[in-house]
Amino acid sequence: MTTPSTLQNTIELIKTLVAFDTTSRESNLGLIEFVRDHLLSLGIESRLSYDAQKRKANLFATFGDMPGRGIVLCGHTDVVPVDGQAWDTNPFQAHIADGKIYGRGAVDMKGFIAASLAMLPAYMASDLKQPLHLAFTYDEEVGCIGVQTLIRDLQAANIQPAGCFVGEPTRMQVMTGHKGMRVTRCNVRGLEAHSSMAPEAVNAIEYAGRLIEKIRNMATQLRTDGPFDSVFKIPHSTMQTGLIKGGAAPNIVAKDCEFVFDCRTLPQSNSDELINQIQAHAEKLKEEMRKIHAQSDITFETLANAAPLATSEDAPISYLGTSLARNNLLGRVSFATDAGWLHQAGIPCVVVGPGDIEVAHKPNEFIEISQIEECLGFLDRLRERMTEKVLLA
Repeated sequence: MTTPSTLQNTIELIKTLVAFDTTSRESNLGLIEFVRDHLLSLGIESRLSYDAQKRKANLFATFGDMPGRGIVLCGHTDVVPVDGQAWDTNPFQAHIADGKIYGRGAVDMKGFIAASLAMLPAYMASDLKQPLHLAFTYDEEVGCIGVQTLIRDLQAANIQPAGCFVGEPTRMQVMTGHKGMRVTRCNVRGLEAHSSMAPEAVNAIEYAGRLIEKIRNMATQLRTDGPFDSVFKIPHSTMQTGLIKGGAAPNIVAKDCEFVFDCRTLPQSNSDELINQIQAHAEKLKEEMRKIHAQSDITFETLANAAPLATSEDAPISYLGTSLARNNLLGRVSFATDAGWLHQAGIPCVVVGPGDIEVAHKPNEFIEISQIEECLGFLDRLRERMTEKVLLA
């Protein structure tokens, strides 16, 4: 049973974590080093795995030196921007009102990280039968990038966890699956000219438009023909173009155009197949373009690639999750998480965490204190079960 002091410690930790501006474009090292030092004060060593520029890092820590594979509590440290959002309070100064804690990242997902840290003294006072791991990642919000670095580090160190709870906000309902996310940038290079000489030029915007229309037609086909998975709110894969820029002036045929599109694929679908269709269409367009200008080109760059998650409802991690949540309802979420790559790396995962994804990324983001209490109860029941036997082998 969690105590009032554990809840208060969680709230204080949320305040501290929210105060770190870990927007994905910024470094997360301040937060990571705070957590590292906090764990060290408890006698727990951490290992950090950095990005190429050493501006960001994942943290992985283990409590317990008993043999066997451990259970991971995983959360991402980065948050989305607040630019252009109308907040009623400072988004990086946690504000408590009406039983809620407001602040950027409060629900997505510093609340879960804080609860995991606050529960450590109780775990340390218990006779665990297998290790407990903490994994806190960078750049989840821009394509689950940090977790891929973390996985490589764990593999190099021969650390093989037995299972993982990724604490994204699900109102403490266990989610066994989510869609994958693939974000791609397309650059179209044509030939500029005065607009009166348009037939002798290659209009990059117009060719980009034809590719965007292809993406739109594919999205329509996915909506009408499937495949479908009724467990998802949007039961099919989706595609859409989110950004576009190009051209210099109304009377100049555009030489360059760039657009960004994303695919959200069902676990049973493959984003490579969708991208290949678009690239095949681009090859046909390039043939047209190069009849006028041989240096015309269309190139693609993957900006983000988050793997889908499809954990069996009969998997031990699913059974354990529902037992701890005291809720036998299993679901799936449409948003991507670090769980997809962890699961592909051989670490069974489910997604379960406090708060509501509907308020994430929005102004006045919040997490209810009642949800924090539910999360602490989940983690405390996990602690109790870990003292009884090895839960996941």
